[in-house]
Amino acid sequence: MIRKGWAALAVATLATAAPAGQDQSLTRLRWLAGCWELNRGNLITTEMWMAPAGGLMLGASRTVAGPAAREWEQLRLSVRDGRVVYTAAPSGQSQTDFTATTVSDTGFMVENAAHDFPQRIIYRRRGADSLIARIEGNTPGGPRGIDFPMRRVRCEAT
Repeated sequence: MIRKGWAALAVATLATAAPAGQDQSLTRLRWLAGCWELNRGNLITTEMWMAPAGGLMLGASRTVAGPAAREWEQLRLSVRDGRVVYTAAPSGQSQTDFTATTVSDTGFMVENAAHDFPQRIIYRRRGADSLIARIEGNTPGGPRGIDFPMRRVRCEAT
C-alpha cells in the first residue's frame, strides 16, 4: 500500500519541477551520476549512472545475493520531444519507456499507465549522499509501493 506521508513528501519535493509540457533537461538530473548502493545484509543492489552527455544518461543496476547475481537492469534517461524518458530493460526482458511527469533538481517521477507493474518510478534526492528510488502502481492485489533507499558509494573498477 502506498504510504500517504511519502507520497505527500514526494509531491512537495517535486513542487518546483518543470511541468510536463516544458523542456525537462537532463542537466537537472546530473546529481544522479555516480554509484549508489542498497545494502540489505546478504542482498546488495548497486546502481550506476553516467553523467549526462550527448542527450543521454546511461545506467545499470545489479542485485547480488552472496556470490550470485539475482537481478540486473539496463537503464537510460533521454529527452524526447522536450520530455525526459526513463527506459528500463530488467534482467533481459523487453525494454519499457516511462515518461516524466515531473523533473526537478531534487528528483523526478516517470509514468507508464499501460505497464503491468510498476506504473510509476520516482527518484528523490536526500542530501548529497543518499536517494530513495520508489516503484509503485496497481497490482491484482491492490496498490503497491516499494522504496529502495540508497547511499552514494565509490564506483569500483573491479
